[in-house]
Amino acid sequence: MDFSPPPRVADLLPEVRSFLESEVYPLERQVLSAPFSDSEELLEEKRRLVRERGWWLPQIAEEHGGLGLSVVEHGLLSEVLGRSPLGHYVFGCQAPDAGNLEILLDHGSEEQKARFAAPLAAGEIRSCFAMTEPEYPGSNPVWMGTRARRAGNGGGDGDGEGGGDDWVIDGRKWFASGADGAAFAVVMAVTDPDAHRHRRASMLLVPMDTPGLTLVRNVRVMGHPGDGWASHGEIVFDGCRVPADALLGGEGEGFTLAQERLGPGRIHHCMRWLGVAERALELMCRHAVSRELAPGDPLANRGPVQEWIAESRAEIDAARLAVLHAAWLIDRDGAKAARVAISTIKFQVAGIQQ
Repeated sequence: MDFSPPPRVADLLPEVRSFLESEVYPLERQVLSAPFSDSEELLEEKRRLVRERGWWLPQIAEEHGGLGLSVVEHGLLSEVLGRSPLGHYVFGCQAPDAGNLEILLDHGSEEQKARFAAPLAAGEIRSCFAMTEPEYPGSNPVWMGTRARRAGNGGGDGDGEGGGDDWVIDGRKWFASGADGAAFAVVMAVTDPDAHRHRRASMLLVPMDTPGLTLVRNVRVMGHPGDGWASHGEIVFDGCRVPADALLGGEGEGFTLAQERLGPGRIHHCMRWLGVAERALELMCRHAVSRELAPGDPLANRGPVQEWIAESRAEIDAARLAVLHAAWLIDRDGAKAARVAISTIKFQVAGIQQ
């Protein structure tokens, strides 16, 4: 098994890192110290430069305007992009839009692709993913209370359980990343409570301006509510009615689509975290050799500091190889066959971020 960068990205990776260092790093303090909406025009200019270089949508197939990278290739690129909290956004592969776009392109109808996927791929709109609920553990995607019921579109009250032309959604979601300012939500809701637990839920495409959908607030994360893409929203659905063709994929396929979306996504996230860790390690090493306790006596001379650096280096290297191995398994055998490796890296890489 060869983990050297594939020829397709061997030259791309240093070019992207150089671009980030010259074009994106200088923006970080400004963007991160003010509301995200204040910097959208500035970031859009950087996105334009990415498009001009042909780097836009790295994980999306070329036929849809992307680079068409494999999971391993995009994983390696995600590590570089992850060195900046703005990297993935500038390249159009930020969560949750990247995962939403992937399942739309694979499972959406032609009308759904034209209405939702095309402007999302162009970076003209954003989306959110509404699955986690306040009353249920987000770690259990088969246990949720949000319901979507079939109801006629002839002006009834929408409470019927029988057949009908519309879906009526009731429930509450939170930690819907980027809901603030999103054009639509991919909503996971129970459509058949009596079905097998993996067939109870479906996914529906819901425009954010649909009556009955309310963005209640941006949930505080580490004390900050955020705004725009850099936020996590709480959403209430109260008699929120969408047409029958809002269903994404088949009825009862919500769990399957969620796993298809989240498997490769964990590779992207883990490699992004490792990019953060690499940059943090570089900053730590730089400080260790430049900060002196006495003339000619830097922190780097201290045993505990050397131990911290050694532990960090070993943890990052071990996690990186585990993530690339999981990505390789996905490319070779598919996400389902790689599910144990995917779960393992989610646990392993989260640990080194503490």
